[in-house]
Amino acid sequence: MPDLSGEAPLPEEQGAPSIAEQVSQVPTSPGCYLWKDAKGEVIYVGKAKNLRSRMFQYVNLTDDRAKIPLMMQVVRGFDYVVVESEHEALVLERNLIEQYHPYFNVDFKDDKSYPCIAITESDVFPAIKYTRERHRKGTRYFGPYTDARAARETIDTLRKAVPVCIASCAEWKRTRRYLEAHPDDAAVANIVLAKQGRPCFDSHVGRGPGVCCGQITTVDYAENIRQVEQFLAGRRGEIIGELKEQMAEAAANLEFERAGRLKRRIEVISGLDDRQQVTFPTSVNIDLIGIYREETISCACVFVVREGRTIRTSEFILNKGMDVDEDELVEGFVKRYYDETADIPAEVDVTVDLPDAELLGEWLSEKRGHVCHLHRPMRGEKSHLLELASRNARHALMRYMVRTGYADDRTNQALLQLESALALDAPPLRIECFDISTLHGAFTVASMVVFTNGRPDKSQYRRFKIRTELDEANDFVSMQEVLGRRYSPERMADERFAATAPDLLVVDGGKPQLTAAMTQLAELGLDIPVCGLAKSDEEVFVPWDETPVVLPSGSASLYLIKQVRDESHRFAITFHRELRTKAQSVSILDEVEGVGPKRRKAIMRHFGSLKRLRAATPEQIAEVKGVPEQVARDVWETLRAWEGEAAEVAERAAGAEGPAAAND
Repeated sequence: MPDLSGEAPLPEEQGAPSIAEQVSQVPTSPGCYLWKDAKGEVIYVGKAKNLRSRMFQYVNLTDDRAKIPLMMQVVRGFDYVVVESEHEALVLERNLIEQYHPYFNVDFKDDKSYPCIAITESDVFPAIKYTRERHRKGTRYFGPYTDARAARETIDTLRKAVPVCIASCAEWKRTRRYLEAHPDDAAVANIVLAKQGRPCFDSHVGRGPGVCCGQITTVDYAENIRQVEQFLAGRRGEIIGELKEQMAEAAANLEFERAGRLKRRIEVISGLDDRQQVTFPTSVNIDLIGIYREETISCACVFVVREGRTIRTSEFILNKGMDVDEDELVEGFVKRYYDETADIPAEVDVTVDLPDAELLGEWLSEKRGHVCHLHRPMRGEKSHLLELASRNARHALMRYMVRTGYADDRTNQALLQLESALALDAPPLRIECFDISTLHGAFTVASMVVFTNGRPDKSQYRRFKIRTELDEANDFVSMQEVLGRRYSPERMADERFAATAPDLLVVDGGKPQLTAAMTQLAELGLDIPVCGLAKSDEEVFVPWDETPVVLPSGSASLYLIKQVRDESHRFAITFHRELRTKAQSVSILDEVEGVGPKRRKAIMRHFGSLKRLRAATPEQIAEVKGVPEQVARDVWETLRAWEGEAAEVAERAAGAEGPAAAND
C-alpha cells in the first residue's frame, strides 16, 4: 500500500526534470501508463488513446476524480507502453493490472481465484472438472462461480443428464496417459481400450460413458461433450429437444432401456429448469451487473440469464467503493470478470453509462466470436432486474462485512487515524458531537450525539431547547449556550451524561462554531480536544492550526467523522421539526371557535398526533368526550382549509429553510 499520509511531495532530485517535464516528452500514441511511487512500485495503471494528453490530466489535476489529488501526492515516476490501437491498450491494461495489482486500481478485495467448471477440450476424451486454474491451453472454462458448492453440484447434476468423464477419475487419467503416449491409437481408441482397459466405478453405475473400457467411440463422446458445453452455456432447450428426438427414435426401434435412460436425463434437466425463475418472456442471453458501494469497499452481483432464465448469480467483493466514481468501478469489474470467463453473452447490462462502452463492447465481441453489446437499460424488465441485482449485491456485502469483521477493523483503524490526524493523546473512544437547527431564530434546538468505540451510543443522545431569545439564527450564541449547559459542573457529575468528559468534541460547522466552542470551554475551565467539521469540503478545523486538516478521501477516519456529523444533524432536524409540528397543531385548533385549552388537550390526547386528527371524519372528532358535533364540524372544516393552503405554506417554508439549513 502506498504512503497515503498526505504529506507534500518530496523535492525532485538535483537537476532531475519534473514529472510534468517528463510527461511532455511522452508520445501521443495509444498505450498504457504506469504511475509509480518513491519505492518504484506501480500504484496505478491506465490506458489512453493519447498517452501524453491523458497523463497531463493527472499532472495538472484536471481529472476531476476524487482520488487523483491524493494519488499524485505519492507519484514519483512513471513508465508507459506504446501499442498500435486503443483496443490493444485495453487488453494490455488488464494484463498489467493482473501483474502488478496496483493500489489505486479497482480489483477484487482478495486475490484468491474463483472456481470454474472446465472442459479439457484438447484431450481425445475430454473430461469435466472443478478447478481454480486459469487459462490453461486447450481447456474451456465456464464461470467463475463464487459459491464452490454450487459449482460442484452443477457438475454432479450435469453428469446425471449427460454421461461424461470427470478429470479426477483414476481410470480416465490412465487412459489419458496411454493415448498421449500412443497418439496413433486415437482413431481406434475404443477398440484398444476395450481390450486392455479397466472399467471405473462410474461406468458400472451408469454415470460414466465407459471411456476407460472402450464402451463409447470418440464421435459419440464428442457429441456428449457438445451437449455438456451447451448445458453450461445455458442452452438447455436445445439439449432437451435433441434428447427427446433420441428417445423417440429409441422407442421406435424398441430400445426401451435406452429410451428410459434418455427420459431420466430429460427429467433431470427439466427439473433443474423448473427451479429457475423465469425472468424474460423471450429467450435472451444476457448478463446483468448490479453494484452496491460503501466508502472503501463494494460488491458486484452478476445475474447470468440464458434462454430467458437466471441460471446463476455470483457476487464479488471489490477493493474500492465510494472513493472512486461508479463508472470507473463498473468498468474495472467488467474488465476483470470477462478476462476470466469464456461465457460471454450477446448483451451485458450495467447500472451506469460507461465512457468506454463501445471499446469494451468490441473487446467482448472479439473474445466471444460474435457481437456483444454493452449498455445501460433505463426502463422495463432489464432495468428492474438490475435493481434486483444491486439489492443482492448490498446483502452480499453486508454478509461479507459481518463474516470478516470488516466493520470492526475499519472502526479501529478510524480511531487510530483520528488520534494521529488531530494530535490527540489517545484514540477518541468517546466522541460527542453538537449541531444547531433553527428557522430564522424560531424553534432553535441543539442535538448531542455520542459515539462510543466508534459506534452510535443512542442511550447517551440528548437534545436541548435553546433558551436564549433570538431574533435571527445565531449559531455562535446557540453553541455557547448548549455547551455551557452540557459541560456545567452539575452535568459533568451527572451519571446520565456518563459523568465524564469526551475524548473528542465535534461541532458541526467551520471556524465560527469552533471559536464558540473554544470560548465556552475556556470559561468553564475545561480542556477537551475539540474540532469543527465544515460541510462544504469536509475540512476539519482544529484550534492549533489556521489551516484545516484534510482527511484522505475514502479513509476510515473521514467516514467515521462524517457519520458522527450526519447523525447529529439528523437528530437535531428531527427535534426541530417535531417542535414546529406541535406548534402548528396548537395554532390551528386555536383558530376554531369553541375550542379552548381543555378541549384542545382532549382532542390531541384522543388522536395522538395532528396527522391522525387530519385524517379523521367529523363523526370521529365528535366522539371525543366534551366536543359537540358542531364544534367537531368546525374543527374538520378548519383542517380542510388549512390543507388547502399547505402547498403554499410548504413552499414558503422550504424557501425560508434553505438558508437556515446552512446554519443547522
